[in-house]
Amino acid sequence: MKALLQVISALAVMGYPIAVYFGLQYLPNGVIALVLCGLLITRLSLSQKQLTPLLAPLLVGIGLTAASFIAQRHDWLLFYPVVINLSMLALFIHSLNHGPSMIERLAKLKEPDLPAKATPYLIKVTKLWCALFVFNGLMALYTALATSIETWTLYNGLIAYMLIGALLGGEWLYRTLWLKKHG
Repeated sequence: MKALLQVISALAVMGYPIAVYFGLQYLPNGVIALVLCGLLITRLSLSQKQLTPLLAPLLVGIGLTAASFIAQRHDWLLFYPVVINLSMLALFIHSLNHGPSMIERLAKLKEPDLPAKATPYLIKVTKLWCALFVFNGLMALYTALATSIETWTLYNGLIAYMLIGALLGGEWLYRTLWLKKHG
């Protein structure tokens, strides 16, 4: 049962913008805030290792959704993507300041004996991710403050994920096609 709840809550977090859009359109006032708050609370049952990097955005998300329900301020739900981008930016910047960089940590999961000459490249990629989190965070803030729910959902539920996918795919292509040939 715990595993099922974790899967459902993970899908809800990934599909948050779409859940908010449909919840605000088709559910009675406050229901979507309460449901999302409950799903975020279930994420707290992750293992300590899984939970540590997610704790700050989870707690802020729980606070936002609970406050939205209590105050009946549905617009507060629109700020969760801002929180996620700020949290990811903070994690990546922290890794740049205290090493190893986040991308190096992730690369070492796949290739534990990563050559030292890869470190400068991985730092650059981490900085590129920081730039994406800044851009996505600003766009999430803009769409929350100044656009329709449809535009907010389109950006935060599709375009932001496409940008993340483009960075993932573009970096992979560059690394596999260019660096292996010229590196």
